[in-house]
Amino acid sequence: MSGDPLATVERAIAERDDADDVLRAVVDALVTEGGCVWAGIAFAENGELMLGPEAGTPEPTRRERSPVVYNGDPVAELAADGCGDASLLARVAALIGPYCLVGWDTGGVPWDDAE
Repeated sequence: MSGDPLATVERAIAERDDADDVLRAVVDALVTEGGCVWAGIAFAENGELMLGPEAGTPEPTRRERSPVVYNGDPVAELAADGCGDASLLARVAALIGPYCLVGWDTGGVPWDDAE
């Protein structure tokens, strides 16, 4: 590892307003600072996982996965190849739940009012 990926993820969340920007920064941090060769986030849509932002070069035989949950519901999956630190993935997955809601339907109600 070349840096502190968790601190980089926390900074990305604090410094960015756009969920897409946050999630791109997260996968970049896992690759550049977390020792992963690839990282990606797949969103739960209609019962399937759809790959969203990713960084690095995939090596699926080295893949680890961590569920991303929001209010008790699975909303995405964080996956990383060659990371070797499942606890890091779990901590990052716990932080990014609110940013993985892009596919959720709020019935036309703005997200802030939908809860």
